[in-house]
Amino acid sequence: RCPGCFNEIAWDFGYGKTFNQETIDYILKLLKPSHIRGLTLLGGEPFEPENQGDIVELLRQVKKQYPQKSIWAFSGYLFEKDILAGRLGPKKITQEFVSYLDVLVDGEFIYEQLDATLKWKGSANQRVIDVPASFAKQEVVLHDIEEEKEDAD
Repeated sequence: RCPGCFNEIAWDFGYGKTFNQETIDYILKLLKPSHIRGLTLLGGEPFEPENQGDIVELLRQVKKQYPQKSIWAFSGYLFEKDILAGRLGPKKITQEFVSYLDVLVDGEFIYEQLDATLKWKGSANQRVIDVPASFAKQEVVLHDIEEEKEDAD
């Protein structure tokens, strides 16, 4: 429920159609063309505990069918403090969810820090995290585009 949210309608868990295997099959079909490089999960909030189970099933099938395609997620939660710490529902499901991600843009969108010049994020407080590299180093590793921005400053 961030001020300036681009997708307020997604705040209502009763909005839209039921998410089921038919929905997953449709998404998998949309991902088939080679010019589609991957899947991005965004708000509402993909890491909301009641969303995670369905999303994990989707991600399992995406990675099985299209292992070469990237998966990005945008979350208002923080990678280390909330997601990895297991504060968002069953830790096993959250860990599996994160294991499928290539990039995570984390941090609440803060309207007062809005910056349209930023790559892949809306406000200056957000981070673009390379998830596999972060797991390998056991610390947050920013995606190359974040490092480019810092080097330019």
